[in-house]
Amino acid sequence: MNPPPVNLAVLLFASVFTSNILLANFLGMCSFISISKDVTSSNGLGMAVILVLTVTTAVNWVVLRYVLIPLGLVYLRFIIFIVVIAAVVQVLEMVIERISEALYIALGIFLPLITVNCAILGVSLFMFIREYSFVQTVIYGFGSGVGWWLAILALSTIRQRVEKAPVPAGLKGPGITLITIGFMAMAFMGFSGMLQVQ
Repeated sequence: MNPPPVNLAVLLFASVFTSNILLANFLGMCSFISISKDVTSSNGLGMAVILVLTVTTAVNWVVLRYVLIPLGLVYLRFIIFIVVIAAVVQVLEMVIERISEALYIALGIFLPLITVNCAILGVSLFMFIREYSFVQTVIYGFGSGVGWWLAILALSTIRQRVEKAPVPAGLKGPGITLITIGFMAMAFMGFSGMLQVQ
């Protein structure tokens, strides 16, 4: 398989902004909406997602190219990708618990739920579908993580400001949050066309 001729800077920019895994593909919304009430927890979860996405896409690429494809087991990619994601998240969970117990408690159930976060699996599947090279895969995984982190950090900051704003009673809570996410998605997609693939 020949990787597509994609400029790495364009791939990074697109994965962060115009093709944001969260705001363009709407993958990983459950933890995005639940954790974004607090900036500190959002920042911690966003950093964890960056790390998990970068590591899991790289490991999944290696497993795909050097194990699944040569053995003709590509049909097992969903299961194998999930096993890799679960292993990385388990290690990350143990590290966070040792380094910052406060962050570990704040993230609660959402840290182990990164394992089943569809954004994490989605990035690995996009990497497979688009036939990225190893370097492209790492850039795409990292950029998708940064995009997810920027989106959750922006939403948590906006939600704190909106709590003090005079919002109509019918829009308080999930209503205004979903409207905010819609505006954020339009803002991120507004970067489309800024960079051209060479």
